[in-house]
Amino acid sequence: MESALTARDRVGVQDFVLLENYTSEAAFIENLRKRFKENLIYTYIGSVLVSVNPYKELEIYSKQHMERYRGVSFYEVSPHIYAIADNSYRSLRTERKDQCILISGESGAGKTEASKKILQYYAVTCPASEQVETVKDRLLQSNPVLEAFGNAKTLRNDNSSRFGKYMDVQFDYKGAPVGGHILNYLLEKSRVVHQNHGERNFHIFYQLLEGGEEDLLRRLGLERNAQNYQYLVKGQCARVSSINDKSEWKIVRKALSVINFNDDDVEELLSIVASVLHLGNVQFAKDEQGNAQVTTENQIKYLARLLSVDSTVLRESLIHKKIIAKGEELNSPLNQEQAAYARDALAKAIYGRTFSWLVRKINKSLSYKGADMHSLGNASVIGLLDIYGFEVFQHNSFEQFCINYCNEKLQQLFIELTLKSEQEEYESEGIAWEPVQYFNNKIICDLVEEKYKGIISILDEECLRPGEATDWTFLEKLEDTVKNHPHFVTHKLGDQKTRKCLGREEFRLLHYAGEVNYSVKGFLDKNNDLLFRNLKEVMCNSGNPIVHQCFDRSELTDKKRPETAATQFKNSLAQLMEILMSKEPSYVRCIKPNDAKQAARFDEVLIRHQVKYLGLIENVRVRRAGFAYRRKYEIFLQRYKSLCPETWPNWDGRAMDGVAVLVKSLGYKPEEYKMGRTKIFIRFPKTLFATEDALEVRKQSIATFLQSRWRGYHQRQKFLHMKHSAIQIQSWWRGTVGRRKAAKRKWAVEVVRRFVKGFIYRNQPRCPENEYFLDYIRYSFLMTLHRNMPKSVLDQSWPVPPPSLRELEQKVVASEIFKDKKDNYPQSVPRLFLNTRLGNDEINTKILQQLENQALTYAVPVVKYDRKGYKPRRRQLLLSQNAAYLIEEAKLKQRIDYANLTGISVSSLSDNLFVLHVKCEDNKQKGDVVLQSDHVIETLTKLAIVAEKFNNININQGSIKFTVGQGKEGIIDFTAGSELLIAKAKNGHLSVVAPRLNSR
Repeated sequence: MESALTARDRVGVQDFVLLENYTSEAAFIENLRKRFKENLIYTYIGSVLVSVNPYKELEIYSKQHMERYRGVSFYEVSPHIYAIADNSYRSLRTERKDQCILISGESGAGKTEASKKILQYYAVTCPASEQVETVKDRLLQSNPVLEAFGNAKTLRNDNSSRFGKYMDVQFDYKGAPVGGHILNYLLEKSRVVHQNHGERNFHIFYQLLEGGEEDLLRRLGLERNAQNYQYLVKGQCARVSSINDKSEWKIVRKALSVINFNDDDVEELLSIVASVLHLGNVQFAKDEQGNAQVTTENQIKYLARLLSVDSTVLRESLIHKKIIAKGEELNSPLNQEQAAYARDALAKAIYGRTFSWLVRKINKSLSYKGADMHSLGNASVIGLLDIYGFEVFQHNSFEQFCINYCNEKLQQLFIELTLKSEQEEYESEGIAWEPVQYFNNKIICDLVEEKYKGIISILDEECLRPGEATDWTFLEKLEDTVKNHPHFVTHKLGDQKTRKCLGREEFRLLHYAGEVNYSVKGFLDKNNDLLFRNLKEVMCNSGNPIVHQCFDRSELTDKKRPETAATQFKNSLAQLMEILMSKEPSYVRCIKPNDAKQAARFDEVLIRHQVKYLGLIENVRVRRAGFAYRRKYEIFLQRYKSLCPETWPNWDGRAMDGVAVLVKSLGYKPEEYKMGRTKIFIRFPKTLFATEDALEVRKQSIATFLQSRWRGYHQRQKFLHMKHSAIQIQSWWRGTVGRRKAAKRKWAVEVVRRFVKGFIYRNQPRCPENEYFLDYIRYSFLMTLHRNMPKSVLDQSWPVPPPSLRELEQKVVASEIFKDKKDNYPQSVPRLFLNTRLGNDEINTKILQQLENQALTYAVPVVKYDRKGYKPRRRQLLLSQNAAYLIEEAKLKQRIDYANLTGISVSSLSDNLFVLHVKCEDNKQKGDVVLQSDHVIETLTKLAIVAEKFNNININQGSIKFTVGQGKEGIIDFTAGSELLIAKAKNGHLSVVAPRLNSR
């Protein structure tokens, strides 16, 4: 913190204790405003962290930020939630004392986010193993599940926790998190059946309807529309722009699998969620006697299936109440209003108990499962308390009464522990403690919880007494019992001014945070929280394993009346206080800057109210009762030793003696400070700020001196660096030139070698050994031709090409025959015409013997199409000086003398078919031959040259007629299409579809 004190005029002070006018509420809020404007949302009150919700993402929670706070002294870095988390962890490790972090503030102030940040910090920075990683994942993933089932949108907050949560994180002797345990408090079950305007039910209902798979919803009998369910439309706010229920559903489903829920568990859990929605749609009507009858039989069927209960028994239990009179059981019919009450009570009971079961299930997955159970006995614990903040609405009921009572207890604990820790520190340091006057809210806690005379006792008595007890009789009893209490008033007991703003059904409590009016309407029902016996019996007989666990059969035989909701809450709160008192506390006080959830908006009236009921000014006053600032001698001396010649640059004696010399040199007056056993205590902030200003001046003078020394050193270094750089550049350039020369020589050797080898193989067919040489000869010939073009059109001379370029002559012939006439001619131009497409090893030796070793000028693989069925047959086409041969493996299938070759026909399209027309002078001749070649341009050019049939190649459009034999005629039809297709058509013709490659 000291490192940033010099910037105090721009961002206020990082510790409210250092405020000069520390009793001023205006000064406190102005300091908050300054820091909030600069996105500095964290400020200390001593070791207490005040956090203002920014309502936007800040780049202050990365892994780098976590490392910055890890293992660092609390005041060395700026205030942060990570500093609180790390300080608690280090105290746990060094002092071996359990810790707890109390996070408080009103709904929407950021309590849940603060607890998440603390868990994430431990997940990243603590030692890890495979077992530990699993626990870390489950600790983090328990949050979205509990939020889905326990959080809801309220008028104050889109993700408001409607239950209190205390989580113990267990650490082993190595400091690794190895387990956890969650306690939940006072789930707001009434939200299941009713929501105020602008609010929603618990998130899980909307997430299931929006994100659930179609098959899942079908099994649960649900429709993807929240408007169809009575329990989801009371607040008229099913959709919220800031909440993406569909994506949240995916997060929850993934989290359930991480915390050890199998598919059966999930299905059973969601069946219960769906059953609550169906229960809300159960409707009743009056019969002739005025008794309730179920009118929605379909919903009963769904409920029976989802809860695995008998539908008839369930229906009867919803419209009858079991009464035991004189040892006999009687079923008393309910009227329409009573049946609706029974239905809603069942829905609340199912959901509330399922939530408790869910917490137990999560605890089971978080429990330590390591082999070394002995080491767990030495495990330490950090507790996280994330509990509802003080709530004041326009209409406040039983839930707000319990929540605000809880905050009274926490405030009482906070003041007691803060005063206690202050007093203990003063005593341990040997400094006289000056008693501090503060508002002791024990008087309010007693008003609520005192035996026989407290509000909870009176409420319980009214719930349990025989006769017609109502909310109004409860109010009258309150007025009679606590009418003289200074913190209690009703319309009847108040003066004329009070009566104007207090309803006849309301009572007012003067809390430490201010006045709150509570409506007694619903107090008795919510406190009783009774479920009719016959509905309990139905649930105890459920085949759903979760429901069966939630409703214990022992309840049916237990004659003792169950504790009321308020008493249960009071007892659990007392247990929580015991837990917190047994641990070393840290505090995070969360503040909501505005009700609109807008970034950068600072509502001073709202913030003043929160500062008051969080007791922050009181906290500053307690901390400042004696001294504003205290630090260990070692830290103080290290920071300010440069301000005294005797302590600079090093002090060799005790740190305490060094600080004594230092403060004497600084001119501290006796009333400004005290020397403790291990710390110096400074009474006034101005004394510290004057010391900081002197340090800043000293830094400037030291900086000026160092700068002058640095400039001289820098100039020398610059010269040496330039000299060194010049040598490096020269060395690099010589190396570069040498490498270039070597590469050029290597390239030249390679060219010469390839050229010589090519010359040796120049008369061989094209092969890897001669292709470079042949390409060079080709290139040279063409460039010479280009430079010596004919001078006039009459000059028809053509230079004689080298033997390796006879292929060019063939290219010229191909151009004359096919250019602008056949579609696939342009694709053949850049391809070399080879002497043959078949090697000697690919032609059967028997064929070569039959040909009597005739010199073959060209050979190519072809496909021959039968004259009748047009079936394709693989063949080889061999060209000699006198005839063309069709070969099938070792058989000579047909010889066509060039003298008998009357013509060659091809289409103008891009197909590769051609027809060889042959004379049919006798029956021995088989007729024309239909062939296909992948190198059709090359093949026909070679054939035209060797057979001297340049003028006998016909390029046809549309169709080609050919002789089948014995005077019969066949037809090939050619059409343009998207892809090549050759098949026999229904009309008996051979149909060829060819893609159009080039437009002519």
